[in-house]
Amino acid sequence: MKNKIAVKGSRAQKITPFLWFDHQAEEAANFYISIFKKNSKILKVVRYGKAGPGPEGTVMLVAFQLAGQNFNALNGGPQFTFSLATSFVVNCDTQKEVDWFWEKLSRGGEKSQCGWLKDKYGLSWQVVPSVIPKYMTDPNQERSQRVMSAVLKMGKIEIEVLKKAYRGVK
Repeated sequence: MKNKIAVKGSRAQKITPFLWFDHQAEEAANFYISIFKKNSKILKVVRYGKAGPGPEGTVMLVAFQLAGQNFNALNGGPQFTFSLATSFVVNCDTQKEVDWFWEKLSRGGEKSQCGWLKDKYGLSWQVVPSVIPKYMTDPNQERSQRVMSAVLKMGKIEIEVLKKAYRGVK
């Protein structure tokens, strides 16, 4: 079965995140594209017709890509909002990348701890360095626990602090 929203000639991915907005789907898609930039674009905008339920001509759905990953954003009304139960992880290789995504995604939103933030639309993100899985799954429990302890004390994750914790350096 083909994804009806896929752009002609493109292959639909097996699972596509579907984000419900009150009325900001296109604005949010453009916001995310401005942050992720590479391999990010609007694929299609679908507007409400005479049948509604939204006002005719207004944006109903936006199909877009972030870093090559397809997403759909729906203007479905205020009855559903985002919660911490659903979030996206941004894996970063450098501190510069962590800093970039942390600042851009949290602008107008809310910063939290352990690399978590909510963007201005209420969507939750965790911006994490790619070294975290290696450090957190180290068979040496003492090392992994030092890293976990360090993460729990941070808002934005700092790679150098993680490296020191991993090595046991104060």
